[in-house]
Amino acid sequence: MATKHETLPRFEIRPLTEEEGSGYLVEFPDYPGCIADGETPEAALKEGRDALKSYVETLKELGRAVPEVGEVYGGQWRQRVPKSLHAALARRADREGVSLNMLATALLAEGLGRKATSD
Repeated sequence: MATKHETLPRFEIRPLTEEEGSGYLVEFPDYPGCIADGETPEAALKEGRDALKSYVETLKELGRAVPEVGEVYGGQWRQRVPKSLHAALARRADREGVSLNMLATALLAEGLGRKATSD
């Protein structure tokens, strides 16, 4: 089971289009082909942890080298925002029945997904 302070190797998360089945996709670039998805960013990361564990175990069972990882990200940073923005985000999170952190994660993932498709 994942711990609160667990760090993951570098990963990318993006929203999936309706054509792709909706939800979110998480991918570990240092582990080619290691991907997972979920209905929410949090669910995708949970599935991603399981996929990564299975990926590494399978490589070891097959006697193959486990890829070297790049930078490791802890998945956390602090961001100061204006009080009005914080209040607006907190109200929206409450309306949607999610935490402020989960709302911010979803909005960031959606923005990154739109940016990636426009590049």
